[in-house]
Amino acid sequence: MKRRTAAAALASAAAIALLTSACTGSAPSGAHDDPDAEVTLTFWHGWSAPNEVKAVDAAIERFEDAHPNITVKAVPNITDDKIQQALRAGGSGAPDVVSSFTTDNVGKFCSSGAFADLQPFIAKSGIDLEKTFAKPRLDYTRFEDRRCALPLLGDAYGLYYNKDAFRRAGIAAPPKTWSEFDEAALKLTEPKGDSYQQLGFMPVFHGYESTPGHLVAQWSPTYFDEKGRSAVAEDPAFAAMFTWQKNLIGKLGGFEKLERYRGTFGDEWGAKHPFHTGQVAMQLDGEWRLGMTTDAKVPFEVGVAPLPVPDDQAADYGKGYLSGTIIGIASTSPRQNAAWELVRYLTTDTDAVVNFANELRNVPATHDALASPKLRLDPRFKTFLDIARHPKSNTTPASVNGGAYQVTLQEFGYLHEAGKVDDLRAGLERTAAQIDTDIEKAK
Repeated sequence: MKRRTAAAALASAAAIALLTSACTGSAPSGAHDDPDAEVTLTFWHGWSAPNEVKAVDAAIERFEDAHPNITVKAVPNITDDKIQQALRAGGSGAPDVVSSFTTDNVGKFCSSGAFADLQPFIAKSGIDLEKTFAKPRLDYTRFEDRRCALPLLGDAYGLYYNKDAFRRAGIAAPPKTWSEFDEAALKLTEPKGDSYQQLGFMPVFHGYESTPGHLVAQWSPTYFDEKGRSAVAEDPAFAAMFTWQKNLIGKLGGFEKLERYRGTFGDEWGAKHPFHTGQVAMQLDGEWRLGMTTDAKVPFEVGVAPLPVPDDQAADYGKGYLSGTIIGIASTSPRQNAAWELVRYLTTDTDAVVNFANELRNVPATHDALASPKLRLDPRFKTFLDIARHPKSNTTPASVNGGAYQVTLQEFGYLHEAGKVDDLRAGLERTAAQIDTDIEKAK
């Protein structure tokens, strides 16, 4: 699946928070329509590449075959900004069903009332959410006591590694702990003058998916305490992650040298991605990278594994950061019962989920689809299915101001890795205070 960079996604989440700091002002219209009547639904989604749009259209065709009274008009390449603007304005141009790549905005979608509360539909349909979806999937599709979205397809983050480079360096297997990872990164690094012929791993936070949120997941962090206040200064997971990351930067040559090398990298979504070209031997990324390495015809054998864990959590190896695509019903829609039929089909019908996952090369979001023998994915994809099923895999929680707290944490990370933070503890305390202030303002 094509994805925006993590930085772009976080920036979008922050923009959404500002855009919708005033409530949408749209009270739920209620669900009074006849789902068996002839009706046309408008479905907005973010997929844009031809193969992606084709997969969405195929899923809709299967739905229409099962629900001949419902016609679905799909509109691709829709951003969260446009979703919020349309739902604020309402009217005939607004969508009925909406999908988003940005789980960070679920808190805003729910708290503002932009997306309808799905709990009445779920209860009426008799769906047991805990038996259907893994806990992290349920966590990122709700905010506080309001469930306004369901998981569509899932993402799982793991470690890609160049097997040819591993063999040359005498490394027999992918690292399972961070100490093993550091050793491998150093062995895989081949200097070239004041730069690198090959870098074991790019640890800086602009290094394509190596964000604080994706990395700290391996420490199983707690972002907020029971009172809803930021815990980034109190939970030792954050200090441990930042300390490890900065230490690895030092071991690999220092921030300035790494940043100069990063300037030679190709586009994250193109064939010249640094992992594809052999510029880096290990890469943190989502399951979609597997298909992209195949499409790019990389000249080496690609391995996949879970990302390492802290040495004192070795028993938890196999976990990872989970995210995904979410889907909901516009609260302004006068066709909510019919819209629910589409949402329910795309998210809980096992064959529908499996087919969609096969076509988009994403992780299915339901337990039954994960176990389905009909999955036709690269055998290496099983690593991501296992990460998705791991009981310690986790995600970032929803917030009333979307992903603004992650933007704040990431901005701190940029300062820390560059050596501009003298006292890590004090810096995390300032970061926590800023997160709390921003959330209070959003309320």
